[in-house]
Amino acid sequence: MSSGTIDIDEFENADADDFAERNDTERIVRFLDAHDDRAWKAATIAERLELETDAVSAILSRLKDRGLVRHKRPYWAITDDTERLQSAYRLHRHHERADDQYGEERLENLQTDEMDRVQ
Repeated sequence: MSSGTIDIDEFENADADDFAERNDTERIVRFLDAHDDRAWKAATIAERLELETDAVSAILSRLKDRGLVRHKRPYWAITDDTERLQSAYRLHRHHERADDQYGEERLENLQTDEMDRVQ
């Protein structure tokens, strides 16, 4: 999406809120998923998404630990486990909706009489 364009099918099938600002991790996963026929060097992903190479490398390592990307030095590709990827997308959306609905609660607002105070 950094080029200012998207595929028309992606546009047609998207929800209205799908184009809100995405975090770097989501942008990387979506990039790799959209280009699942190729494996990419971290520097190339960084260049395409206009991100720092070190940040992309760190994110890719975390995604690998979660089983969402594959790595054969120096290349990275989206997982071929589509069920795992879809599950991660669903969980991510669930968390986004919960954040939108409830916001970031402060601990004092959640504390009950039975809870110890946290310093």
